[in-house]
Amino acid sequence: MAKAPVQKFADRISKFFVPLVIILSFATWLAWFLAGKLNGYPKAWIPSSMDSFQLALQFGISVMVIACPCALGLATPTAVMVGTGVGASQGVLIKGGQALERTHKVNCIVFDKTGTLTIGKPVIVNTRLLKSMVLREFYELVAASEVNSEHPLAKAVVEYAKKFRQEEESPVWPEAQDFESITGQGVRAVVRNKEVLVGNKRLMLERNVAISIDAEEILAETEGLAQTGILVAIDKELIGILAISDPLKPGAREVISILKSMKVKSIVVTGDNWGTANSIAKEVGIDTVIAEAKPEHKAEKVKELQAEGNIVAMVGDGINDSPALVAADVGMAIGAGTDIAIEAADIVLMKSNLEDVITAIDLSRTTFFRIRLNYVWALGYNILGIPIAAGTLFPSTGFRLPPWIAGAAMASSSVSVVCCSLLLKNYRRPKKLDALEIREITVE
Repeated sequence: MAKAPVQKFADRISKFFVPLVIILSFATWLAWFLAGKLNGYPKAWIPSSMDSFQLALQFGISVMVIACPCALGLATPTAVMVGTGVGASQGVLIKGGQALERTHKVNCIVFDKTGTLTIGKPVIVNTRLLKSMVLREFYELVAASEVNSEHPLAKAVVEYAKKFRQEEESPVWPEAQDFESITGQGVRAVVRNKEVLVGNKRLMLERNVAISIDAEEILAETEGLAQTGILVAIDKELIGILAISDPLKPGAREVISILKSMKVKSIVVTGDNWGTANSIAKEVGIDTVIAEAKPEHKAEKVKELQAEGNIVAMVGDGINDSPALVAADVGMAIGAGTDIAIEAADIVLMKSNLEDVITAIDLSRTTFFRIRLNYVWALGYNILGIPIAAGTLFPSTGFRLPPWIAGAAMASSSVSVVCCSLLLKNYRRPKKLDALEIREITVE
């Protein structure tokens, strides 16, 4: 339904091409007719079965018939159709020609961290209590606060808390009142008449919770291990720190390296803390990091990069990434992500593999090269065929292109453009990716 922008090029040419061909056709007939009447060429040139008027008319008809705006019109949509089909078979769902065309220009990719560079299934690996408290009671309060949150880290906390109530198949947590989800910071709730805050350092500072030197050291140690530190405060007093680990996706470092070789810059933009974000970025080989970013900040960063002249792709999986996915020139959603992210994106990576980012860019470049090849063929065919049909070779060689042969040539040009597009069916992703042997990632 939506045309690729490059299709406008064919539309502009066709706008002038058709009237021009009609004028050339009439001019060809008139030139040969006048030349015949004024004895501009020997009478022997005229076949015995016709006169000078009929000869001129055949040249004029041949010019009109051989001209092929159809090949120009078919150059883009056929390649886009085949390219998107090939992408789907490779696990890359491309939503139309506009997304396919823009992707080949991408020179900067913004990656979310959780669920994009990482597997997206975080687990608690350490619990540090700063005050004397029964661990089971501590986790009951934390789980009751987090159970209403949709954030992956919140789900990891609740899942871990279930271990303290293994005797219950589906534990019922204490009732949380006045629940509040603070975007990019954490949650607040009142559980058993106690105000519970679970979130990052920024949440604690904004709610006037003092962070001791010991807590700062624990946080620094946690972030140095590429883990996310979650602070828990009860009644304005910092009680504990949870260390959450979310392992990198297989081959993430290799994918970033391949993108660099393709002259595509990579950036990490995440709502996580700076320490964890820097550790993850260093591990995969990304230099530029933006951390503790709210959803609107992610979109603003994308717009800043665009203002600098970059063609930006955003790769994300969550609700928080949706504004940035929409703002980017090309939004790429992880297939295992949220429905909102998938709806907002232009391209969906169905296998949830980072390698498919490279496949999408490479497929777009290959398809666009094929579109250009189609245009060169279609335009070159007309530039070469029209003069021959007009009789430029007739005086020197006696070669004349009858209308029926011109019609066959016109049809063959359209067929050749379609066949050229169909050769995209033989597309194979870059060989560098085959060496990675990354399997499809499933998130339960």
